[in-house]
This record gives sequence, C-alpha cells and structure tokens, in this order.
Amino acid sequence: MGGCGTWAWRELLVLLGSVWLGVGSSQPTPLGPTHTPGPQLKFRLAGYPRKHNEGRVEVFYNDEWGTICDDDFTLGNAHVLCRHLGFVAATGWAHSAKYGKGVGRIWLDNVNCAGGEKSIGDCKHRGWGNSDCSHEEDAGVICKDERIPGFKDSNVIETEQSHVEEVRLRPVVSGARRQLPVTEGIVEVRYKDSWAQICDEGWDSHNSRVICGMMGFPAEKKVNRNFYKLASKSQPKQKHREDVGPKKRLFTERQQLNYRLHSVSCTGTEVHLSMCTFEFYRGNASAACRAGMPAVVSCLPGPLFAAGNAHKKKQRQQQQGQPRIRLKGGARVGEGRVEVLKSSEWGTICDDRWNLLSASVVCRELGFGSAKEALTGARMGQGTGPIHLNEVQCQGTEKSLWSCPFRNITQEDCKHTEDAAVRCNIPYMGYENLIRLSGGRSRFEGRVEVAVGAGDRDQPRWGLVCGEGWGTLEAMVACRQLGLGFANHGLQETWYWDASNVTEMVMSGVKCAGHEMSLSHCQHHGASLSCRNTGTRFAAGIICSETASDLLLHASLVQETAYIEDRPLHMLYCAAEENCLSSSARLANWPYGHRRLLRFSSQIHNHGRADFRPKAGRHSWVWHECHRHYHSMDIFTHYDILTPNGTKVAEGHKASFCLEDTECEEDVAKRYECANFGEQGITVGCWDLYRHDIDCQWIDITDVKPGNYILQVVINPNFEVAESDFTNNAMKCNCKYDGHRIWVHSCHIGDALSEEANKRFEQYPGQLNNQIS
Repeated sequence: MGGCGTWAWRELLVLLGSVWLGVGSSQPTPLGPTHTPGPQLKFRLAGYPRKHNEGRVEVFYNDEWGTICDDDFTLGNAHVLCRHLGFVAATGWAHSAKYGKGVGRIWLDNVNCAGGEKSIGDCKHRGWGNSDCSHEEDAGVICKDERIPGFKDSNVIETEQSHVEEVRLRPVVSGARRQLPVTEGIVEVRYKDSWAQICDEGWDSHNSRVICGMMGFPAEKKVNRNFYKLASKSQPKQKHREDVGPKKRLFTERQQLNYRLHSVSCTGTEVHLSMCTFEFYRGNASAACRAGMPAVVSCLPGPLFAAGNAHKKKQRQQQQGQPRIRLKGGARVGEGRVEVLKSSEWGTICDDRWNLLSASVVCRELGFGSAKEALTGARMGQGTGPIHLNEVQCQGTEKSLWSCPFRNITQEDCKHTEDAAVRCNIPYMGYENLIRLSGGRSRFEGRVEVAVGAGDRDQPRWGLVCGEGWGTLEAMVACRQLGLGFANHGLQETWYWDASNVTEMVMSGVKCAGHEMSLSHCQHHGASLSCRNTGTRFAAGIICSETASDLLLHASLVQETAYIEDRPLHMLYCAAEENCLSSSARLANWPYGHRRLLRFSSQIHNHGRADFRPKAGRHSWVWHECHRHYHSMDIFTHYDILTPNGTKVAEGHKASFCLEDTECEEDVAKRYECANFGEQGITVGCWDLYRHDIDCQWIDITDVKPGNYILQVVINPNFEVAESDFTNNAMKCNCKYDGHRIWVHSCHIGDALSEEANKRFEQYPGQLNNQIS
C-alpha cells in the first residue's frame, strides 16, 4: 500500500462503511445508455443499519457520489453491482431506500441488466444523470458474503489471481524441512505449474520485511548468504557440503534454478510482494542473474510461533506484563476486533480511515505478519466501553500503533458499530493436518479424529477422542484447528455419526482453556489413556460455525440499581419453592420474620454476531408453575458475594432463566419471548432485562456480617452455550455493607481494566477471565 498511499484514496477511506473499486482504464465518455465510463467510476455500500455485504449502492461518477433508482430494478442488476464491489454474486436487493436516503445525484434509473455484464455501464439504462426519482427510491443490494478471488479494494487484498499469485519460503537445510514454521529459505513464486526463484541483485531488508510479513512473521533478520552460495551451485561431490557442519547439511540433489523476478524494490510497508515494483524475466531464464543468486530470507517468529511449546510461550509472555493492544472476538488466531489500553481501561478504535498500513502495524506489534484484511463496520463484533482512537493513519514502519498519528475521539464521532478489526497473516503450522471430522452432514460438523505418532516418514495413525469431559472450550479449539470458526456445540456422544472405520481411542482427558491453536496444546492424558466408555458412540464430536454470540452484562446498571430490601417471609413462598433463598431460610419461622435481600437489575446484551440460543431443546425446558413460564437453561447466571480473599459468603440462586428480547437497538426486531411457550434466546443487538423488582432477582444476604465484599455476576458460567469471547462474562463490583445499608461501586466487566487496575481493585482476581486454570 506504500506506493498507493495518496491523499485521494485516504480521503475516501474517511467515509464510513464504504467499499469501492475502480473500473476501466479509458478516459470518461459522454453520457449514454450503454457506454462504460472511465477510471473515475467507483462503487461503495452505505447506509444504516447494515452488514458489510449489504447496503445502499452509491456510484462515484464525474467526481461526484450518487445513488441508483429502484425503478425496474432486478436481481440481475444486483449481481453486476455486487461483483463491482468484490462479492461473487447477489442474494437479493432492496427498494424504497431501505438503508436510508442518499444525497447528491441519482446517477442511474431504469437499469436493466441480464446479470452477466462486466460493468453496470453495459446494462440498459436511461443515461447517466437522467432520472425522475427521488432519494426515497434509492436501491440497495444484499451480496453473498464471499469474495471474488483476486479482488482488491482499499481495505483488502486477496492474491489468488494477481500477477504474483503465491509466494513461499523453501528451506534448503535438510533439518529445516521437518520444522514448522519455516522461518528461513529461498524465496519462490508460483509460475505456471511449478515454482521459480527471485534474483537477489539489489535485494534489501525492505524486501525481506515484506516477504516475512506475508509468511506471518513480524520482522526479518540477517541471513548468511555465503552458506547459500554453496546451495545455489551445482555440486556433485558430497564432501564439499559437509564442510558447513552436520546441522546445515544441504539437500543432495542439484539445484535447478529458474528465475522469474528481478529488480524487486519494496518500501517495506507493502502487505504483498505484488504491490512492490519489480520486473519479470523475459526470454532465456537460465542466463539470468549471473551476478547474483536466489533471494534468501530469514524471519523472526512472534512469541506464539517460536520454537518450543506454543501455549506455554504465550503464558510466559502474558506473565511478563500486559500489552497495550489486543484482538478480541475473532474465531482464528491473528484476527479480531482491535482493542487498546488507555488510562487503565480497554477500548476500541473507530474505523474512519482504517486501512492495511495501520492494520499491519497492529499485526506486527502482536507478533504476527502483515495484515491480510483491514475490517470496518464492527465485522468482528461490537466492543464495549470507550472508543479511544479515531482516524489512525500509520505509515506502516511504526513499531506500535501508539506511534501512529490519530485523533482523539468524541462521542459524536463514532459508535461501536464502527469498530475496526484486522485479519493478520500467520505462519503455516500444519495443525489442520492433524485433525479431521467424519460422519457429519456438512464440513462444519462430525466426529473428531486426530493423528498421533506421525514421525518424519511414518504415516499418521488416526484415532478418536474420548468424549468424557469434552465441552464447549475443547470444541472451540478443535474448530479453530480445523479453520472452521467457532464451536456451536461440543458433543460427548456421536453414535449418529458412525461413518468411519476409525474405532480406536487415542486421546483422553482433554481439558482446554480455549485459546490454544491445537488440541495437542491442551492438557490431556498423553499415552496413558483413561476413558470409561471406549465405544465409538462415546467419541467426541463438534459442530462449528462462522459466527457466535457474545453476552455481557451492563455493569453500570447494576451499580445504579443496587439496594437492600427486608422482605416478609409470607411474600417469599414462591421464591423458596424455586430455591431462590439461602439454605438457612429453611430453618426460619415461616411465615413470620423476613429475609434481607440485595436487589439489582441485570441487563444482558448480545454483542456477538449470532443469536444466543439455549443449549436444550424445547422438549426439555422446565415449566415453573410459580412464575408461570418455561426456563430454558438450568444454569445461566451466578450471583455471589465474596470476601476480598475469594471466600463465598452468599449466593443468589437465580440459576435457571427464561431468555427473551426485552429491548433492542434501533431497527433491530425482537425475535424471542417467553410467553406462550415462545422461542427463547437473545437476538444480536438486543438485551434481556431482569428488573430489580422481579422475583428471585436478588442475593439473600440475611446471614452476611458487616464488612467489605465483592459482588460477582457470571453469565453462562459453565460454558453451556458457545460464545466468541468468554473473557467478558464476569462482572465485579466493590461492596461495603454496614449492617443497615450497602454501597456498590466500581462495577466493571472482568476484562475491561488493566491488570494493574484490577490488582488495585481487590486482592482476589475473581473469575476475571472465566478460563479453567
């Protein structure tokens, strides 16, 4: 992007949610029904609310943005427009300004495409700028969420069809062939059906930095060229090779060099080699590069991918001090919503002017390579808390995002619907070759089979995973290892997927924290298997999904609504029947006396990208006669009062919940309600509100002595339902109780503050990250 970083496209990136693509290469032509305009024709999606692949269609023609009228609009028109925007096809279109009214000119009217045209200008229409419509008739499109291979716009580069399609590092040292990731080797580019080299004449560290970024590494390092000079010459005698030492013994075959590129010149900020300037070799490639040798690159891996045990490396890194930047909400390693730490509080970044240069600085700072995509419009889910930065404009050479120019945010500038995210290049680790699914109805589900005992030349032995103890966190890791996104379900029995001849259990006792890249990184029994039920029907299975829900509690509402009530026992028969009081209530002198209750409202939002649905089907929901509705989850929320050292002194027994959409954001429709045996769940963009005056919305503190305490609320505590992020499920407050009154303050989500701020908050960290230790 370095060579393309002109003010023109930077100014265009300011426009929220826009996606544009230049079309054509000739000069502008006069207005007419079938002529294709020149390079000034661009497209984008706009409007609100919308997803990244839908919106009002806006066209940039004759130096002005405008819209398209919905008169005579067809699905064929939508197909052509979606392809302009980089999507493979359309799934629908919208009329009557569904995504809001645009401004400026209405450039096209009565458009009629067959669907196969290369440009909207090839379709029939009334002529550019000739329209009898108002902006109340602005057309929109809904595109299939699948990119055209090779499509490039201001925020994404896919390289399958670019003129340098594929790049790899080929290790020359024999020992390095078996080690992943490959951090050093000869740079090769795909040419026709084979691989070709790059001449290293004029090759510098900027070029190496770009290659390393593509391979998923944050930085390059110097390489011993003298050693590789041996490798690039034809050496039929083995004894010359042994001089370099046993650890650097070269392949015995002679090098067959076929040069493809030369004179490569990168600035170091490009995210792909195809964005650098270079020349192709013409004619006799064997006579090329007489004064040089193949380009060789050595890369420095990030902490997650350094040699040794990856997940222990990560734990060590976390213990060395909390970083000031992190990724949240992504299904795969190296992707997610960008969050930064400022004034001890985590917050997000607004997507205004967000591009690949800034995204690459984030990726490299976190130990990954350059950015594959710079995502706008909260594509990785909406964050919470403050939006710290706006209009970040990195040059691409910065060591940290905090070194880049940015503008401080004001509340009017941005909302969390504009949170920026990234997808980073990560090194190839081969983990997906050690796991597979069998028997499922689609590639997203099946019985888990893992490869064990695969040596250098041995064929892997495939076996099953014991379903005992297998749950959502383990399924999350398996889905990530397969590259299939999030886990919907972790299944302990898979008798209905008996479609494989693999019958042996080879892994048991799997216990994951949820962040691992491979099941082998999780705790497990190793070679000493221990599985009570070894039949194939008890093998572990998974159902994966590209999206997941993400629940979090409105912390400040708890603080604002907390109070004490002394409630007479004669009004608590129903609550006692549903086990909403502490155990000592059974010994009370019913119906005389009272119970002291800490009451507060809880508002549970779904900020994810999929609806939150209970794990249990309707057939197993429990009818509560007392409260006259069905409860769809046995355990949904824990309410606890803890001492500063973590001892539980009181607990709320509001274990089972009826889930519904109480309120939703503007233009989001409610889908779930408890009444009349309705569907239960929480829609994306909605929240379930349990008011402080509802029965059982309390903690029974009758037996609690005066003192300082912690109020802790944990949503989905047993990980029964999959979420994109479990680290924000716990909320904590400081409490001071004097025997008559209670003060609740400093309420916050468990991962909203820095580690230092949390240590100041309390001695006991509580269920800060909701992960099994």
